[in-house]
Amino acid sequence: MEEQAKKGKNILLPASILIAGVLIAGSVIYSTGKGSIEKEKLTGTLLQEPSPENVKDVNKKDHIRGNPNAKVVIIEFSDLECPFCQRFHETMKQAVDEFGDEVAWVFRHLPLEMHSKAKREAEASECAAELGGNDAFWKYVDRVFEISPLNNGLDLNLLPQIAEDIGLNKEKFESCLEGGKQADKVEEDIEDAVASGGRGTPYSVIITKNGEKFSIPGALPFEDPVRQDVKTIIQAALEN
Repeated sequence: MEEQAKKGKNILLPASILIAGVLIAGSVIYSTGKGSIEKEKLTGTLLQEPSPENVKDVNKKDHIRGNPNAKVVIIEFSDLECPFCQRFHETMKQAVDEFGDEVAWVFRHLPLEMHSKAKREAEASECAAELGGNDAFWKYVDRVFEISPLNNGLDLNLLPQIAEDIGLNKEKFESCLEGGKQADKVEEDIEDAVASGGRGTPYSVIITKNGEKFSIPGALPFEDPVRQDVKTIIQAALEN
């Protein structure tokens, strides 16, 4: 493990090792399904081979938790109805808390076809951001994961109430959501996820201080004495 920590690239690069760790732990990676992938092919997203290298640079549209100028950036593609995303959400909170200013967590959307409500919820979170900025976005997402039964179980009638609960204007929120103002933003994230190699959730791309990019497929734990974990990956990225 010591030798791996010194050679971050050797820890991060083999995707097969990460995938094996996820499967052994039983952390199922939810599949996007053939339909969504075919759609992206038709729109030209997959003109090049899907790869973490294709992930879009962090920009002003992004929602960032932690230090925007951190040495290591983790871009997570998530589905608000995915139970493994809920688990990984807590893992990422722990990562930002433990590593402080050295890590930034960027949240992007990958609502899966199997979760018909997830895209609506993603748009709702973007409406929260439009009305209340970055802090409101994170409060909204945190709250959805707190109260949702997951696996398509959340009552969509609760979305405006969640907005009001975190201090947003309910009427303006409903106007944003019903008007589909954030649909394009969510679609952009989906296309970015597919181009970056995302086929299920959670899917994350980690960017080292030297600009190298690697994927973290699945809901790896923050810390585990036996198998691959997020803490070890971040430590390696900081040294890479």
